[in-house]
Parts: sequence; C-alpha cells; structure tokens
Amino acid sequence: MNEKNDRAVGKAAANAPASHSQPGEIDRFLGAAKRLVPLATGQAGRLVFALDATMSRQPTWDLACSLQARMFDVAAQAGGPGGGLAVQLVYFRGIGECRASGWVGEPERLTGLMRKIACEGGQTQIARVLRHIRDEAKSVPIRAFVFVGDAMEEGADALAALAGELGLRGIRGFVFQEGHDPAASAAFATIARLTGGAHARFDVNAPASLLELLRGAAAYAAGGREAMLRLAGSSPAVKGLIAAMDGGR
Repeated sequence: MNEKNDRAVGKAAANAPASHSQPGEIDRFLGAAKRLVPLATGQAGRLVFALDATMSRQPTWDLACSLQARMFDVAAQAGGPGGGLAVQLVYFRGIGECRASGWVGEPERLTGLMRKIACEGGQTQIARVLRHIRDEAKSVPIRAFVFVGDAMEEGADALAALAGELGLRGIRGFVFQEGHDPAASAAFATIARLTGGAHARFDVNAPASLLELLRGAAAYAAGGREAMLRLAGSSPAVKGLIAAMDGGR
C-alpha cells in the first residue's frame, strides 16, 4: 500500500476489530485508492471532504456521491489557469474505522471510490478527522475542509481545541449538518467559528441545498473568497456562507 495514497487515520484504526467490515470491502477501498494519481503540491486548491459514514448517514452518503462531482465543475472555473481542485476523501464508521484516500483531481475517480463504501453503525470520530487535517497540512497546503454529519458524540472542548489549531493555520472549516441535533449544532458552529469558516444546515430530501453548500466550499478551496463572491451572485446559499464567515449569523 502506498502510504501517501491511502491510510488509516490515527493510531486507533490499526487496532480496530476487523469484524465490522464486510469481507474484502477494505481491500477494494485500498485498491481503488492506490490507483488514484497524486497531484503535485501547489497544482490545485486542496479540500478535505470528510463524511460521517455511520449507519444513520446512508441516505446522505448516497446523496454526497451523486453531488460531489459538481464540486469540481465550479472549482475548475474558480481556480483559473492551472488551478482547479484536489479533494481528499476522509470518512469514519463502525468500531474505530477512519480512513483517508489519496488526493483526487478527477470527479469520476472519487465517485467510484465512494460507491465502494457502505455506512456502518458506530460513534462519531470527528476529533480524528480534525487531527488528520492538521497533520496532513504539515506536508501539503490545505485551504479548507468540509465535514458533513448529523451528530456529535465526543468531548466538545477537545474538538474546539483542534479547530483552533486549524484556524491558526488558516484552514477554513465548512460544517454542513443534516437535522437539528442540539449537541451537534453547538459543536459544529464552534468548529466553524474557530476556523473562520461556516456552519449550515441542509435537507437530505432537497438535494439542491447540499449541492449549493458544497459548491461554495469548493469555490473557496479553489479560488478563495473572491471565487465565493462570484458564485454568491447566483446562489443565496453561498451568500449565506459568506455571511457566516463574516460573523453575520
């Protein structure tokens, strides 16, 4: 396995029981990830795309699969000549499983990778995602991350501390929440605030709501605030993200 292309996130994953994954499923994930062609540092804006893949998330995972390619479309326009977007998929599920793909610049490759993964029951591992982003940023420049989830079952103070570290590195967090769980809302809003990003809710039954949020985050990762402002002219959702980043809500 090429360590730069795919790896478990955090030490706990190495000791996680194997019984929660279907036979061959992780091997298929690793095989797909190794075929992803890494992008040269600086070739494109970089966005970590992190998702909660515990059991309750299957409808949203399927939705994200169908929408993520369109992030690349807006990012290609925002990035300018030689720009665009490189995305790294990070997900957690089951008993201590948290994995990261290589950096991907082709939407069809990321879609194929995501379709190999099924959601499994387990608790949230948001802290491991944030630590991974922090550590990944030591070797490649990351402008932003997206986290999509509906729950938070961890220590809020620990998440806040990690978010603060990312904020100091200039990595913006776009935290998109399905539902209205109060613990998740409070934690997600704190992560967004401490990273200088934005927290927003979406409805899985209204796909356009998540699409516009993803497009806004992708535009920022590819072209910064100016790219978001251009997109905001035709997208109220992106306008809302900018207002949240500016402390407007």
